[in-house]
Parts: sequence; C-alpha cells; structure tokens
Amino acid sequence: MGNIKIAIQKSGRLNEDSLKILKDCGISVDNGKDQLKAKSRNFPLEVFYLRNGDIPQYLRDGVVDIAIIGENVLIEKGKEIEVVERLGFSKCRVSIAIPKSHEYRSIADLKGKRIASSYPNTVREYLSKKGVEVDLHIINGSVEIAPNIGLADAICDIVSSGSTLFKNNLKEVEVMLSSEAVLAVSPKIQKEEQDKLQELRFRIRSVLAARQSKYVLMNAPDENIEAIIKILPGMRSPTVLPLAEAGWSSIHTVINKDKFWEVIDELKRAGAEGILVCPIEKMVL
Repeated sequence: MGNIKIAIQKSGRLNEDSLKILKDCGISVDNGKDQLKAKSRNFPLEVFYLRNGDIPQYLRDGVVDIAIIGENVLIEKGKEIEVVERLGFSKCRVSIAIPKSHEYRSIADLKGKRIASSYPNTVREYLSKKGVEVDLHIINGSVEIAPNIGLADAICDIVSSGSTLFKNNLKEVEVMLSSEAVLAVSPKIQKEEQDKLQELRFRIRSVLAARQSKYVLMNAPDENIEAIIKILPGMRSPTVLPLAEAGWSSIHTVINKDKFWEVIDELKRAGAEGILVCPIEKMVL
C-alpha cells in the first residue's frame, strides 16, 4: 500500500507549524536533520521537504499529492491548484511598501515607479486592475533593502508583524492580499491517495476546531441557569449537572476563543462562579 506524498517547506516557521499540525493529528514523522524525505511510522504518509516556491510545480506535475503551503505562493505560482483546507496559521499579507519619508496619497502615486518584488505576477495583476503601470524589478531574496540601495522606489513583499519594514525605514501603503497556510491538492492525485487525503482532512478539521475552542466549566445557583444558558454560544445545549450543595449546578460548555472574554464577562454578571477554562486537544464534529 503506497503512501500519500505531502510537501512542506523545508525550513522556517511554516515548516515548524506544518510539522506541528501533523503531530497534533497523531502522525509521527521520523525526520532527521537535513533529510529531504521522511516517512510516518503510524500513517501512510511521506513528507517531502521542499523550497516553498518550488511546491506549486511539484503539485502540478504530481510528484507530490498534497502540500501545506502559503496561500500567497499559490496565488503567485499556482492559481489553478485546488485548496481543500484553510489551516489558520502562518498568517501574513502581501503588501506594497515605500520609504517612510515619501508621501503617499493614493495608488496613482506608484505610476512609473520602480517596484522590487519576488511576487511579479501578483503585483502585475493587482496594479493592472487599478490601471497603474510600473517598472517591475524581480528579486529573489531580501527585497526590503532595494529602496535603500537605490534599486527601487517601492517594494512588494510579505508582511507579518511589520518589523522588517520598520527596520528598513519602510511603510506599508497597499495591502494586495491576505494569506495563511493552506492544504493544496495535486490535480494528478489518484483515487487511493484521495481516500487517504479524506482521512487526513478529518483529523485536521478536528485539530483546527479544537484550536478555536475552549472547554468551560462553571458553578451557578439553579435560579440563574436559564439566564446563563441564554448567554452561552455552545455547540448545542450545555451540560448541566447538580452539585452536592443543594440549589447549585455545574454547567459545562464549549466557547469559541474569539468570543471568549466577552462571554466570560457576561457569565460573571449573570451569576456564574468558579469558572474553569480548559484547552481542547481534539474536537470531532
């Protein structure tokens, strides 16, 4: 029985986050230092460690069946490749930045300017829609130094925290797109590998659902239960169990982490006490 072949970035933050989600899915990968390939010992999966920019072509050719890749790379080099899961990590944006000392009123200010980027297709498509023509310089590597050495008037690059732009005296003026890690699939994937992909997607969804949620337990007087239940945005109906002390109950539910603090504040005002919050390892929906 063959393995499903997955490509991940060979180094950097995306590599670490990709291996972590596989680990959280219960998949152990025996990867030694500087290996280009590694197999899982408990799931029919083989990992290929590749340069991020090369992964779209490996998917296109069917060398790998699936990949965890930055959406921005797919938009630049593989727009036709199908994305089957958005993974919620390695979030960034692809933006245009200019020197802090330069004025910027609108995108029309970029007309005729020299822009350095390793995302030429993304830049051309975005600016052509805006009717702006520029002089594009394609650079692989550290594009943020281009304005400082007189090579370009502006850059287009990925931005996470913005600290790299700040260090190079640049300011972000146009956000072209937002990106995160995605699970992409080769158009040449075979039926047997598609079945394994569905099993992997099931595990990934369980992990992602758990990452987005907190398990919450609280105590409350019985007369407050109805008001508390109205506040809870739980999966279905919360669990209510009587406590040893008469007139009190324990209420258990799951809360989305994005709404967590506002819900907790409401619960306290509604009479909830002894609120415990626990992480969820997996959540099978």
